[in-house]
Amino acid sequence: MTRVFSGIKPTGHLTLGNYLGAVRQWAGVDQHRTDALFCVVDMHALTVDHDPARVRRLSRQAATLLLASGLEPELCTVFVQSQVDEHARLSYVLECVATDGEARRMIQYKEKAARERDRGGSVRLSLLTYPVLMAADILAYGTDEVPVGDDQTQHVELARDLAVRFNQRYGQAFVVPRATHPKVGARVMNLQEPTSKMGKTDDVGPGIVYLLDEPDVVRKKIMRAVTDSGREVVYDRVARPGLANLLEILAACEGGNPEDLSGVYESYGALKKDTAEAVVELLRPVQQRHKELCADPAYVEEVLRLGAEKARGMARPRVDAAYRAIGLLAG
Repeated sequence: MTRVFSGIKPTGHLTLGNYLGAVRQWAGVDQHRTDALFCVVDMHALTVDHDPARVRRLSRQAATLLLASGLEPELCTVFVQSQVDEHARLSYVLECVATDGEARRMIQYKEKAARERDRGGSVRLSLLTYPVLMAADILAYGTDEVPVGDDQTQHVELARDLAVRFNQRYGQAFVVPRATHPKVGARVMNLQEPTSKMGKTDDVGPGIVYLLDEPDVVRKKIMRAVTDSGREVVYDRVARPGLANLLEILAACEGGNPEDLSGVYESYGALKKDTAEAVVELLRPVQQRHKELCADPAYVEEVLRLGAEKARGMARPRVDAAYRAIGLLAG
């Protein structure tokens, strides 16, 4: 059976982009057709300045929202990264296989490091090495497929390169994974800056729809979304990014095609209104289930405990084998 691994980083409240770009696919497709593992990758949240209490709080919230979105512990493995030691164990081994040049070519590192240099500072070493930790997340489980957005494809390519290199130098230890991409809604953009991804770490909220936003807040944000010059509602990602974003969100909510939807609307207002209502209805059952789960925190904790135990049992034999292959005395 095909094995899928994917994770979500608790650096902010989960957004509509997280849901349409990843989580809905995990719940609706991946957990049913594959042996799937879904992880809150809390160690990745430590690569930047952070409040420890907030990371813990967001990790619990992210796990609860994954369950509220339809992930079922009977069908998939849901766990928190830091509760499975094999991730950190394998990460160091893979750092001994990766090169400095590979790490420094990662786009996210280059962009964040450049911004910090402009401010007269420097980034944490973990920001440079975290793509190797991500590779360890993937390779520890013999993962076949990694569902990701376009901006994460480079990291999966690094995992592939490290798996191939390790296997060639030290013996067959890892499955070489491949990235997969959902066809619609893979990259929801910021409603106020439609050329930028709707990221959960942004401090400014008007362009971001959070999964726990109240319906009226969702409507207000979408009705105030930036559009483009001109009156005709057409789908053009390059020339009309604001309209394209709204059309893609509506298409992702309704299972349609953004190009087909563009011919339906004669005004921006009508498109925004329908998009807002579609998002409100999409999020309604998630929010209701989240409320129920928050009333039973012991259940969520037990799901995570059992998930970590299962994940540990799956990862340990492969990581131990990698230790032996590279020359270590595995316990």
